[in-house]
Amino acid sequence: MTTFFCLIHNCSLKLLLFQNTSIFAVQKPNHKMKNFLSFIILLFFSVISLKAQSYIGYLSDNYSGVHGVISNPANIVDSRFKTDINLFGISAFAGNDYFGAGFGDLFDEDYNFEDDAKRFPKSENNLIGNVDVLGPSFMLNINEKNSIAVFTRLRAIYNVNGINGETLESLIDDLDNNIDFNVLQNDAYANAHVWAEIGVSYARVLMNKQQHFIKGGVTLKYLQGLGNAYGYGRNVSIDFDANDILSGNGTIETTGDVAYGYSENLEEDLDEIEVVKGASGLGVDLGFIYEWRPNYENQSTTNSKGDSYILKDINKYKLKFGLSITDLGSITYDNGREERYGFNRTLTQEDFEDIDIDELERFYGTPTLSEAEKAILPTALHANVDWNINQKFYLNLNSDFSLTAKDKINRSRIANTISLTPRFESKWFSFYSPLSILQHSGFQWGAGLRAGPVYVGSGSILSALIGSEIKAADIYLGVKVPIYQSRPKDKDGDGVLDKVDECPETVGPVENYGCPWPDTDNDTVLDKDDKCPEEAGEIDNNGCPWSDSDNDSIFDKDDNCPNVAGPIENKGCPWLDTDNDGVLDKDDNCINTIGTVANNGCPEVTEEVQKTLNEYAKTILFDSGKSSIKEESNKVLNDITNILNVYPTAKFSVEGHTDSIGSSKTNQRLSDSRANAVKNYLVKNGIDKFRLSAIGYGEDRPISTNKHKAGRAKNRRVEINLVKE
Repeated sequence: MTTFFCLIHNCSLKLLLFQNTSIFAVQKPNHKMKNFLSFIILLFFSVISLKAQSYIGYLSDNYSGVHGVISNPANIVDSRFKTDINLFGISAFAGNDYFGAGFGDLFDEDYNFEDDAKRFPKSENNLIGNVDVLGPSFMLNINEKNSIAVFTRLRAIYNVNGINGETLESLIDDLDNNIDFNVLQNDAYANAHVWAEIGVSYARVLMNKQQHFIKGGVTLKYLQGLGNAYGYGRNVSIDFDANDILSGNGTIETTGDVAYGYSENLEEDLDEIEVVKGASGLGVDLGFIYEWRPNYENQSTTNSKGDSYILKDINKYKLKFGLSITDLGSITYDNGREERYGFNRTLTQEDFEDIDIDELERFYGTPTLSEAEKAILPTALHANVDWNINQKFYLNLNSDFSLTAKDKINRSRIANTISLTPRFESKWFSFYSPLSILQHSGFQWGAGLRAGPVYVGSGSILSALIGSEIKAADIYLGVKVPIYQSRPKDKDGDGVLDKVDECPETVGPVENYGCPWPDTDNDTVLDKDDKCPEEAGEIDNNGCPWSDSDNDSIFDKDDNCPNVAGPIENKGCPWLDTDNDGVLDKDDNCINTIGTVANNGCPEVTEEVQKTLNEYAKTILFDSGKSSIKEESNKVLNDITNILNVYPTAKFSVEGHTDSIGSSKTNQRLSDSRANAVKNYLVKNGIDKFRLSAIGYGEDRPISTNKHKAGRAKNRRVEINLVKE
């Protein structure tokens, strides 16, 4: 940093030292060109540079605590800390895109960085650097939705952009040739800035709807400038003849415009730098974080009043997305000054070697004076995605992009960076290994850890150990006092946290908020399932006693007629008497027909009915000598059928008779045939065959004399008689 300040203001060029050797303390002419080159190289590619990003890898840790405000002020709310107190932390980095060296080379006594380091010249080479010291700071979770942080911070940053490394390389390799040396082929800018911050951050939960969670934060910073210097050149060139320079008689033609500005406290000797008066400003950081929480149901619990308690000691997201803008603001140095020179002049080699920066007027005339440009903070955009693989392993993708242009005056800027960081994370220990692509310095691979109050790491240590062309190397470390969110207690071990357990010392189910279910009536049916909690009852009746609404001694559950008394045999229903004949259906053989008690509810066959049946039967006519019934007898048979249907349970005997004409055997057979013919007719027309029997008596039962025709006609008959049981 001293080197840079000397270069841009009020330091003799003879103060530009490298390893305690004055660049221009030259004794031999053949060394003059090399010394001149050393001046130019050191002027633009001093490797004492620091990276603009801080605490690489550590800031991805959910246990980074108050450090979280550095990248996104929303980090501090819903934190894993009750409070986090940082005692001291520092992050520093060395890197550029012109020089590269092996890690082991830096410890070799014979290794000369200027001569031996590998060079990577381009039309525009760059430096960008930063030191970030986090002083005493703390964050506090006020409650579930609000958090604050107060921090102190010391920062130093510088940038050099647009230096033509290809021209420098040509100059180094072609000392014996006449070359047109153009140091600043395009416009180039440089600045260095040191300031202190006192910041206050506030973060709040903005939305918490089951799976979706959003929080936001803002940081307001008071900025105290400690020193600022900048310079820029437009089309500056140095034209000389190498042979003439080596002989000591050369001339050097310089062209272009150069300006430099500085704060008031850098005007005198750098060994007596004082705090700048009237150098202050304000800064702002803004940030938002969205979390996707698919397992939200397992991460909170509710008490009987409906108040929910969210577990504070665990990370609840599966995916987290962060977006922030940091370092919006600037510092104005009230008494700062800018000097601008036109470099269009030819100098002798002797004059050029004797130039002191504070004597540029003697060679280039009176400068144009103006107020120094205000120092713009390194405004940056940060985007972050964090994947919670499980509660211990994570994968973080982070990007940092500068929002300040590198071709503007007195603007600090960060290096654009993309980092992929796998990590193991727990309350007392975390380990992370970031893999980064860093603007100007390329691929970096680092490692870091946090062990309770101590954190240490590097974003480039592993790539430095295995690489031979290191362009960047960093380290950070610090000490803090972490006070973590405690695991909620469960004294009775019933799985219900004491925070919502209404019986914290008695085991009880989650559904009853940690209390055992009561059984007020001691019927072994818990009140939650008991529909009669104050009256002992049966398990099968949901804790209620069985009822007997009709008082027939049959419980309603078994009573088919719970509101009408009835006997057990009929399942609690009264017996029916469908035909109202005084005989209950259970005893009534003729449920739908009025009958008598004596005949089991069926109607009785009277003598009159019997007489009617036989009168009808006697009129049944058969073909002569046969059992076939004549068609004209169908009506009589139908009438007989109707009578028999009135007495559905009565049994009848169909009896056949003949006269005495013919043989007795023939008459017997004929009477059987005719009796069965009548029976078959009746069965065919709906009479149950089991109610009828048929029998023939032949000529054995005459009712009249067979001597006369009229008597024989009476004897040829069919009778239907009731069978009495």
